[in-house]
Amino acid sequence: MSPTARHAYLEWLAGGSCHPEAEIGYIFLFFYGLERRVIIDASSDASALAEYPAIAQELRRLLSIYGDKSGSFNGYATRLLDWISISNQQKNKLYLDPVPEFSKSFELPLYIRLAVGMAAVDGAPIPKHLACAWVKFDPNISIRTAARRCPEYFEKLFEIKYAEKFGAGLIVRPNKTKLKVIYRPASTGCRGINSSLLTKTFGEIPDVSILTGPLSKLQEIVLAANNELAPYSRAIAKNTEAKNTLESLIYLPLAIWPDDAQKAIGDIKVLLGQGATTFKFSELLSRLNGQGAFTKEKITALARVLKSAGIGMEPDVLVGVKPPKADETVALFTEHNLGKELSRATGAYQAALLTLQLSSAVAFADGDFSAAELSYLQKQIHLWTHLSAGHQRRLQAHLILLKSAPVSLTGIKKNFEHLSPPEIESIAAFLATVAQADGKVLASEVDALMKIYKTLGVDPQKVFSDLHVAASGAEPVSKTKPNEAAGFALDADRIAKLQRESERVSILLAGIFKEEDVEVPDNPPEELAVEEADNTPRLLGLDEPHATLARMLLSRPQWEREDLLDVASDLDLMLDGALERINEVSFDLYDIAFTEGESPITINQEIFEKIEQ
Repeated sequence: MSPTARHAYLEWLAGGSCHPEAEIGYIFLFFYGLERRVIIDASSDASALAEYPAIAQELRRLLSIYGDKSGSFNGYATRLLDWISISNQQKNKLYLDPVPEFSKSFELPLYIRLAVGMAAVDGAPIPKHLACAWVKFDPNISIRTAARRCPEYFEKLFEIKYAEKFGAGLIVRPNKTKLKVIYRPASTGCRGINSSLLTKTFGEIPDVSILTGPLSKLQEIVLAANNELAPYSRAIAKNTEAKNTLESLIYLPLAIWPDDAQKAIGDIKVLLGQGATTFKFSELLSRLNGQGAFTKEKITALARVLKSAGIGMEPDVLVGVKPPKADETVALFTEHNLGKELSRATGAYQAALLTLQLSSAVAFADGDFSAAELSYLQKQIHLWTHLSAGHQRRLQAHLILLKSAPVSLTGIKKNFEHLSPPEIESIAAFLATVAQADGKVLASEVDALMKIYKTLGVDPQKVFSDLHVAASGAEPVSKTKPNEAAGFALDADRIAKLQRESERVSILLAGIFKEEDVEVPDNPPEELAVEEADNTPRLLGLDEPHATLARMLLSRPQWEREDLLDVASDLDLMLDGALERINEVSFDLYDIAFTEGESPITINQEIFEKIEQ
């Protein structure tokens, strides 16, 4: 080592051994000392063994600075860290412990292989935290953009979906290949030592890293979690500062929201209790710490999140209703049908909804949607026993919304085109009972009824006879012009007999929609952006079984043929044919053989260097 190089190395050490542009040879020189301390000194010196935690911490620090700058250093440092993690491991249920942090390399960390192997021997389910570590560090698992961009949310979402699919966890059956590791030192000074210092065996514990079945099951969950995370990933890609804002969180399942954001939703649930309330939409956003304008897409996403929390929203944007503007009113209510989607496209529900909308237009005609009129319509909703409780709760919330903003008649006229005249007249007669609910009928309400009758295609003059019949004995309404009507009192004792008419009319209206019943999807599919695949391709471009065998070969410098026969059996490969295939590809790519000899089978040392580059 030249004086200049020694000076540079000492400067690097004096500067905290952290300069990011340091020559990688200096980092390796420092690493050789750590490696010797772990492999040689710790075999006979208890004080060196006690330094393992500190050395592991130092390795992680070095990897965080130089791991991405040198594939060779990343591989050697990761393997030494892996060796430390399982050295003197006395526990029989390692799968229950937290998993240390590793860097992803071309092979699954030994610690994870040991933990999963122990679970396989015990017949125990793989806990969700271990399964998550498995998919993070297994080079055969494809991790896409969303998962890499949002690792903390990916892990939470993966664990939720894993528990949904496997409950306590996936059970892996033991395979033939036994777990064994032979450490390959970076320093030539450690390569001539007693081979027993470089070898660890674990009895009957299998090496599960070669199994493809469990990986396929885990990959399905990884892809499902990634796809669900993709809308959020795209949102923060456009604005990195929006990571924990409502505008981005609405694209995540509520269960993985930050605690403070979940609390804001919880506070609204407490406010609702078992009922309903109204807000200006801007106030609702403020309560949830929302900022800026909300597009139709974002409002729909917010409604889905609220629904997942058991909170319904009107207007019902989830079925395509026009979303509210910031200064418009929304009604929130407590839903009790969690886990069960209630279609709002059924004829019965749409009929009831239409009945309320027509009724609100009548009730609002005098400029005052009175408490008596509201109470009457609320009672009618309870009488519609052909509807589910969930539908009734939504209709009650919709009625509250109608009280502040009734719908226009022109928008609903087309729904009556296929009804017969007698059916339309029955509906019109029911609306006359609504007008009488508060005990009086003003001229403005008569005027509104006449407009509705005309919209429905019923003779407007029939309003007066219908009102008279509804009043059950009251003085007839004179057929003067609407603006000259004086109004009259209602015989309240007769209203109970008319309530049955409410349900009958609603069922009648259901016939309008019987040809249009469709299920409303709970979560309309998002258009997924095309994302690049994981940046860790299969080794040598081989298919999955051959790539797995090649990775397994790299885990030791030399193999006994009998051991490799077990590996090939687990992979459903013929050993000789598989080795020939791997060697052919190695010659094509690097002009060198991957393996040499027949028994033992030696791994070409140059291959390690080529692959780690």
